[in-house]
Amino acid sequence: MGAEPHSKHTTDPVAALRGKVAVLKTCPETVVADVGRLMDMAGFPQALPREHDTILKINISWHHYYPACSTTPWQLEGVTQRLLEDGRPPETLIPAQNRTVVVDPKVGAVRNRLDVVMERYGLEFVYLYEPGSEWITYHPHCELTALPEFFPDGVQIPKLMIGRNALHLPTMKTHVFTTTTGAMKNAFGGLLNDNRHWTHARIHETLVDLLAIQQEIHPGLFAVMDGTIAGNGPGPRAMIPVVKNYLLASADQVAIDATAAKMMGFDPMKLDYIRLAHERGLGVGNPSEVEVLGEDISEVNFGFTVGDTFASRGQKTIYHGWMKPLERLLLRTPIVPWSFLASRLYHDAYWFPCVGRHRVAEIMQTEWGALFDTYSRGA
Repeated sequence: MGAEPHSKHTTDPVAALRGKVAVLKTCPETVVADVGRLMDMAGFPQALPREHDTILKINISWHHYYPACSTTPWQLEGVTQRLLEDGRPPETLIPAQNRTVVVDPKVGAVRNRLDVVMERYGLEFVYLYEPGSEWITYHPHCELTALPEFFPDGVQIPKLMIGRNALHLPTMKTHVFTTTTGAMKNAFGGLLNDNRHWTHARIHETLVDLLAIQQEIHPGLFAVMDGTIAGNGPGPRAMIPVVKNYLLASADQVAIDATAAKMMGFDPMKLDYIRLAHERGLGVGNPSEVEVLGEDISEVNFGFTVGDTFASRGQKTIYHGWMKPLERLLLRTPIVPWSFLASRLYHDAYWFPCVGRHRVAEIMQTEWGALFDTYSRGA
């Protein structure tokens, strides 16, 4: 039995904020305050109705601390502090994250020092996969293009999400499947269950479907993206972290992703998930139609590239290559744990100890590394 949405939305919550993205340069000394200033520029009080609770959709892409990979503690603190200053009680702010088959979000919350911020402000993390979290079958009013192929009996989503605002906390980084990842991809880790990896073969259409669902179930949508340290390369994990000192915010999930993609050096309208969302009227993806508030980023181009890892090349062979006929057998039957083990062995046993740890050490020598240290429990 499907649940009815709290309110029906076919466009962004506030039409006046459509296509507007706030961008600021920042530094470790002012970043928490800058997040709040950025939110004001992007119109968060209008985008997130105060009478509704707000889901703080954390991004934990790895259970290690790896710069640019997951929501930063200063990003979470800045958002939380500004929402509390706006008169929203702490019990109405709900940090939430689901697990993946290869990432433990509880470990990630500790290693990324997010737990310290939540304790500081009296917030309680909700792990969407735990027994107390109810998932319901949702039948959207909007037309879906990809999800019915994988979930013909209806899409399972957390009941917690319905009727609450959603504030996404992504980082600015590249991705092996979608080229870039941001606010739209961040919903992937909250709205779909453990079997969401089934949709990777049609990941672009899936992200657009999820945005359409979000605009039905959430009274308000907003995103604050951390680009203080951005990720270049085969993300969302095996990247090169690069200090860039930027923050972005918007009520338009498509526009913020398009702006970030352009800053990273990509043509947003050549990224299928942005182009398709733009064409469906779910947001503004064409940079010529986006109004950037704050910094002049017209000449910004990080020159990022994506590439692949050994693991991602294998995945793409299954989703799009010569192993495509075996996709269902390999990824949707009881033998599927082989792929989870292979990913864990590659990323956790090999890549992080041999490559990633050195890159973390380099970032820890910067001012952002020093700021990260201030979030340790002994600080």
